[in-house]
Amino acid sequence: MWYIFVFAFTALLGANYEEKTTVLYNSLDPSSLSELFAFYHLYPETKAGERAYRKAWELIGLHREVGVEPEKLVEFSLDVKPMTAFVTRAPYEDAILLSEKELETVERISDHLLHRKLKGHSVWNPDELFDLPNEEVDLSRAIFLYQFGKENPLQVRSYEAYLDMMALQILARLPKGYTDLQALEAINHFIFHELRYRFPPHSMWTEDVDLYTFLPSVLDSRHGVCLGVSILYLGLAQRIGLPLEIITPPGHIYLSYQKGGKTINIETTARGLDIPTEMYLGINTKNLKTRTLKEVIGLHFMNAAATAWHHNDPKKALSLYEQAQNFLHDDPLLLTFMAYNHLFLGEIKEGKALFKKIKEHPVEDALYPDTIIDDFLAKNIDAKGIQIVYKEVDERRESVLEKQEAIQKVLKSYPKFREGIFHLGVTWLQLGRNKEALECLKRYHALDPNNPTVEYYLSTLSLQRWAFHDALNHLNFCKAILEKHNHRPRVLTALEKDLRQSAPTHLL
Repeated sequence: MWYIFVFAFTALLGANYEEKTTVLYNSLDPSSLSELFAFYHLYPETKAGERAYRKAWELIGLHREVGVEPEKLVEFSLDVKPMTAFVTRAPYEDAILLSEKELETVERISDHLLHRKLKGHSVWNPDELFDLPNEEVDLSRAIFLYQFGKENPLQVRSYEAYLDMMALQILARLPKGYTDLQALEAINHFIFHELRYRFPPHSMWTEDVDLYTFLPSVLDSRHGVCLGVSILYLGLAQRIGLPLEIITPPGHIYLSYQKGGKTINIETTARGLDIPTEMYLGINTKNLKTRTLKEVIGLHFMNAAATAWHHNDPKKALSLYEQAQNFLHDDPLLLTFMAYNHLFLGEIKEGKALFKKIKEHPVEDALYPDTIIDDFLAKNIDAKGIQIVYKEVDERRESVLEKQEAIQKVLKSYPKFREGIFHLGVTWLQLGRNKEALECLKRYHALDPNNPTVEYYLSTLSLQRWAFHDALNHLNFCKAILEKHNHRPRVLTALEKDLRQSAPTHLL
């Protein structure tokens, strides 16, 4: 930021020093704490610098019942650079650990933020989080404690100061008595437009999903997967009192504001876009699960475990899943992944015991159960085959071909492995070979005609090849399955419309 001022300063030839700084001051964003403090840092002895300093403190005190006297905060008065650097530093720039005096200053000027009232904000032992009521959880404190450990309070407090300064900047743009909708718009604008948080490139997050899940890494890089940016968003929302729901479609998470019959969804992978709820419902997804803050802590561990699993370390993955269980308890998806990793370690008895528990309490939001469990119990697949269908691929064609070859080898030994057949079809789709994908899914249908997702894809692929009769048959299969559950997702309606517009009338 400072180089903009210097450039502008040298360009204003012919004016005196005070006039130059006044012109520069007038070009500042009057609600930007970072710009105002940076300006003061450059020109502390000028009248304009003093105005910037006073204006910044005015903004900090805007939402406080009792103002703060900056003269009493000596450390802040002497050096504002460490504080402003938190919100002005470039992505991937090394994080700054504040001194004790600097931390005391930030904590003093942000002591009116609402998360300070939560019991969870006084917790310094992660074990105390287990019995904490959900409404008392300070999410960012919990995440930082698990990331750095209670032995490193300076790191925990420094990153909390980062979030506090971000919250103060958001509040500086809000009027007194702001509404929830104003707060929502302010957080969105700050995260996605001012700081430009983005979803990381595929090649980056597939290798280290935990790097873009853990809150410190998200803050440092300004890149994050859906869970990482959602945790950041929730940490800021807790600070300014914005109530949000946490929704988890399969393999995803988004936030939602719901009040007075109004719903505004926040898709953190698409710059906070409000995506209609029905767009998150799929062929096999009828319900969307609402999560608690404590469950979000568990999801944080699940993402970390996924990385360990990806790096072929099932022992570490299982340890992380067990930590997640402290917050997610007997969540069916968690138990499923725990069971898989027991199998990968050769602990067949433990894996089967978890499979039995899952069958008694299956995933609630899925219409069709995980076929891997039944196929394993029926000896239609082994642990190694399960690992292969979860093998990650990237944007490289070679990556897809490697997975495809591995699945084909598995299917030679286990030809009735349904998930293997389905994933083989997916690899053909990824390669743009729709004919081969269609043949794979027909093979699945011959084994099991009750999977609505497979029937939907069969109808879609048949329609693309103008095989209208087959497309209609598989559409009807899919509809019949979904009607039993009173489920009619938008994608099914769209497919039916396309088929009616394309197929000869006598076939309909």
